[in-house]
Amino acid sequence: MSLTPPPRSPRPSLAARHTGPPPMISPVVELNVGGVFFTTTVSTLRKLPGTKLAEMFSSSAKACMDSEGRFFIDRPGTYFGPILNFLRSGQLPTEHIPEVYREAQFYEIKPLVKLLEDTPKIFGEQVARKQFLLRVPSYSENLELMVRLARAEAMAARTSSVLVCVVRKEEDAVYCMDILRTLEANKTSVVKFGPWKAAPDIKDLLDCVKMDIEAQGYQVSYECNSYRGKAANYLYTFLFTWW
Repeated sequence: MSLTPPPRSPRPSLAARHTGPPPMISPVVELNVGGVFFTTTVSTLRKLPGTKLAEMFSSSAKACMDSEGRFFIDRPGTYFGPILNFLRSGQLPTEHIPEVYREAQFYEIKPLVKLLEDTPKIFGEQVARKQFLLRVPSYSENLELMVRLARAEAMAARTSSVLVCVVRKEEDAVYCMDILRTLEANKTSVVKFGPWKAAPDIKDLLDCVKMDIEAQGYQVSYECNSYRGKAANYLYTFLFTWW
């Protein structure tokens, strides 16, 4: 009788990385989520039918494996832990809530999405602030215009400024008409926000503009413009600092 042990099957190499239905999924699985490793069970991943995780680990799904034989998911691993903890025990995250909310949306974990939408952080952003900005005409387009104007003035300069006119009501626009005509005649670019039909005031809008530009990675501040008269209440200068 031969005492030679049978050859061991090598782990799949990087070159042998494959996608395809695995012949059998072990009850305990190792995951590589964006380079962060997790160990869990198939039952946990399949706990909520209809989610992408349940679909990924169904018997008919195609599996993507890394070079060590772990199931690979090309998503941020930093925020997958809270997703896994929710599936395990129903525990809600206490940190990085907007990021976990985004991942819960991606994995289509509807109960977690709903619970996170009820938290002050997501409720304030999704229901209060975002709904206000939807009522400000051309808000996103104006943000893009501000950035383009600031970048156009940035050559060999430490800062660049963008002039903004903000009017909350239709009647406010009357006070700005003459000064806007003058600025236009002098070929001075002005980005105009408003009017809008919502409770937040001009400072609220200015804070939103600052917040959303900073979210793009820019360093920006704003101040009242030096123009005199009633128009001064509606003209502001946004200062972009480059270095």
